[in-house]
Amino acid sequence: MSTEIDLDRRPAKTKRPYFLTFAGLLTIAGLIALPFIAGKPDGGKMPDMVRFLGHFHPVILHLPIGIFILILCQELAAMFSRHKTYGSIMPAFLGAASAVMAMLAGFLLYQGGGFEGSELVEDHLWGGLAFACAAVLTFIAKAWSLAPGSSQALYRILVLASVGVMSYASHDGASITHGKDYLTEYAPDPIRKLLGLEPKEIKEDIPVKPLEEQIVYADIVQPILNKRCVQCHKEEKSKGKFRMDTYDLLVKGGKEGDGIEPGNAEDSNIVYRAELPEDDEEHMPPDGKKGFEPHELAVIKWWIDEGADPVATVGQLKLADEMREAIGKLDLSAPKDIGAGPLHEQAKSDMPSEKLLADIAMLAEDFPGGLTFESQSSSKLTFTGVSLRKNLTDELFAKLGPVIPRLVSVDLSASSVTDASIALLAPAKDLKMVRLSETGITDASIDTLVKLKNLESINLYGTKVTDEGVRKLSALTSLKRLYLWQTAVTPAAIAELRKALPELDIITGI
Repeated sequence: MSTEIDLDRRPAKTKRPYFLTFAGLLTIAGLIALPFIAGKPDGGKMPDMVRFLGHFHPVILHLPIGIFILILCQELAAMFSRHKTYGSIMPAFLGAASAVMAMLAGFLLYQGGGFEGSELVEDHLWGGLAFACAAVLTFIAKAWSLAPGSSQALYRILVLASVGVMSYASHDGASITHGKDYLTEYAPDPIRKLLGLEPKEIKEDIPVKPLEEQIVYADIVQPILNKRCVQCHKEEKSKGKFRMDTYDLLVKGGKEGDGIEPGNAEDSNIVYRAELPEDDEEHMPPDGKKGFEPHELAVIKWWIDEGADPVATVGQLKLADEMREAIGKLDLSAPKDIGAGPLHEQAKSDMPSEKLLADIAMLAEDFPGGLTFESQSSSKLTFTGVSLRKNLTDELFAKLGPVIPRLVSVDLSASSVTDASIALLAPAKDLKMVRLSETGITDASIDTLVKLKNLESINLYGTKVTDEGVRKLSALTSLKRLYLWQTAVTPAAIAELRKALPELDIITGI
């Protein structure tokens, strides 16, 4: 009696999987419809159960990854085997089911808030949805491959496609958590060349500036925030709609109000929350994550109490012996070692020059707190004239001429500037955001703005712009948001612009 197992034998099947196919396609339709039905996330309106279930996403997502890697290995082994093997439908079912569960948990996490405005998160969301749909299609194909007279070819193609989509979505997920260059930061130059990346720079030992010459915010405070806070409060992930990776956004705060109150550390939100008991729901950071060391919090409170000036040096502030001791405990010689993962801003080597620092210091008297750096290691600048209001005139704004090419954000709201000031922005080729609400600008300013191809947000609320000017904005293909409240622009012109730029979000107050 022979005991040899016949691997060429196809599992007995008498019925074709019509019901499984219908159920699978119905699942795919439901997944695709889900984002459109739910709409944009509003974490403030989401019940705690949504957040609770969403937080299981990082746990569940490892199941489909492991299962599909196992399926791929099995199929590769089967392709090179002398015998035909059909295997069980169970791995494909488990892979599809876990992929759908991971996608639903991720969607709930997204709806819970904290990721608004992040293109990377949006890409990850749709990548996860595509993987879940591909996994279900793979399961359907496996069911049909076991039917009489069917082939394994389509199933194996879908396995490869699913793993490819899974890899793409997983990469985006890792980038959200660890930074966009997490996988490539330490890649050797040959690999970087294959990936189309710049060669690694040869790092030279840069002497540390004397303590009195260090900029308190850029050289001392921001590295502390990067280490303790920015992981959850950055562009890709802004919990509570609060970002702490730039000065302006740190001051602006989030859903709970201003982040800091210059001159008053005790009433500043980040200090208040950091000093709450660890078992308090409002304590930051949450979930047992390591918060500020006592000397780190002392330094932050000192900086805020001294006015939270973004460009002041240590030598310009009152420095008591105990504060000098607290700063001495910080590792200021290694600002890259921030513990929060590599951030895309820190990957740049665009450090401010001595001339730029001198220009900013010279302008500080005319524009107190108006000029700040985009990030710790960037020479790009943001400008706000909010504190000056009507005192900000064309003549005063013209003094910014030396730094205008460095501007990435400009807020001239409720000031006295006219078209003449906007014309001065022509060299600001990296400008992304401009707020001109309640100013005297007209359609003439649009002629300057349309030449700034990196603009993403324009606020024209309460200005004298008309249909003629707004129609010209169709040339700005990178534009994402446009505010047109209380202007003379007609619904017809708005509809025309929406047709030209379908991705543009036009806010009219209606």
